[in-house]
Amino acid sequence: MIDRTAELVFAEKMNRVKYQVGTMIEIPRAALVAGQIAKDAAFFSFGTNDLTQMTFGYSRDDAGKFLGEYLNEGILLDDPFQVLDVEGVGQLIEMATKNGRMAKPKLKVGICGEHGGEPKSVTFCYQQNLDYVSCSPFRVPVARLAAAQAAINQ
Repeated sequence: MIDRTAELVFAEKMNRVKYQVGTMIEIPRAALVAGQIAKDAAFFSFGTNDLTQMTFGYSRDDAGKFLGEYLNEGILLDDPFQVLDVEGVGQLIEMATKNGRMAKPKLKVGICGEHGGEPKSVTFCYQQNLDYVSCSPFRVPVARLAAAQAAINQ
């Protein structure tokens, strides 16, 4: 459907542009069936904020009411909306990346969200051989430094 629509627009505008069709992986089921999804996608971009909400089963908006207590009590070591939860969300990313690339070896994979500018999260992405991280412009210098440090440390 996307390719047909693109062809109609190209014909109407009498101009073509290169494009790729990929998908955001934002829910656990999408991560679980990533091998199937990869057959029709040029890239995966993990929407880490939504994937975190869905994996933990709580809303980011509501989490502020209890996350402080979870951190104080040691239930969580980090706010999962600030630092990627490697144990849970990270496991989904790792599995989906592996299965996606088994189905399509040249699949581009990255993350999109504030985790892309957080050093521990960037290090995890580097360790998983992701192709990119995306984050807010003000976080780009930290993301670049974290990526360089991850490369040096490996």
